Amino acid sequence: MKWFFIDESITDGERRQGPYSIDDIREFVKQGKIIDETLVWRSGTENWVTWKEANETLEKEFLANNPDQEQLLENTIKALEQMIETNKQKRVFAGFFIRAFAFITDNLIFGIAGGIVLFALAAAGFYDLEALQQATSTYLQDPMSPDSLNKLMEAPGMGSLISIWSGIQAVYFIVFTAIFSATPGKMLFHIHVETVEGHKLSWGASIARYLCSILTQLTSVLYGLGYLIVCVDPKRRALHDWIARTFVVFDAPKEKRKSGPEKTSN
Repeated sequence: MKWFFIDESITDGERRQGPYSIDDIREFVKQGKIIDETLVWRSGTENWVTWKEANETLEKEFLANNPDQEQLLENTIKALEQMIETNKQKRVFAGFFIRAFAFITDNLIFGIAGGIVLFALAAAGFYDLEALQQATSTYLQDPMSPDSLNKLMEAPGMGSLISIWSGIQAVYFIVFTAIFSATPGKMLFHIHVETVEGHKLSWGASIARYLCSILTQLTSVLYGLGYLIVCVDPKRRALHDWIARTFVVFDAPKEKRKSGPEKTSN
């Protein structure tokens, strides 16, 4: 089959180029000599058409003459979709108690870090550690009393202390989740956070999930309803998981490499 095309770069003389084979034409396309708008003609046709139209016709003719290829493509797509769905189903979601243990562990870790920062600031004279301890002790004696809570919040430096503590907590959860997909507490229990599509969280998604977790923490006044829904949700999502579209799942087991017996020499 012979092919011709109109070379628009020629301004003087014969612009019709050819004859060429289809392989030659496709090579010209790769080189940029023929573009979608270039007029082409092949033997057996009546009119000149653009290369884009001619290429679409070739693809239709190929599928018409090779029905098995179209069926193979459909089967491949279905197999890939089934594979993706199977991988999703293999995910084992982390339940309430293991997530609670991981959360407690994390609080212990950044609590120690926060305590170190507090003692350092107190040593530098930014806080009156004795006054803070006294206000805390008074509050713990009667935590339900509004007066004891007010005295605690009015203690010198308590406002800035809460701000620093909140900052440490935010950095802790956001950074570890964005970089490692799991905080140290989650790593200890071999669980991690991922998106509903099974991907690692971006920095933006990690920040969004942390902000949503603050809303879950506020449900503590409602008996921790934001956390308790983990127990009834089939995919073990807390309130912030629902909002941020995330899952907490167990790490995939690492495949053990099989090695043959070592050779010994006499």
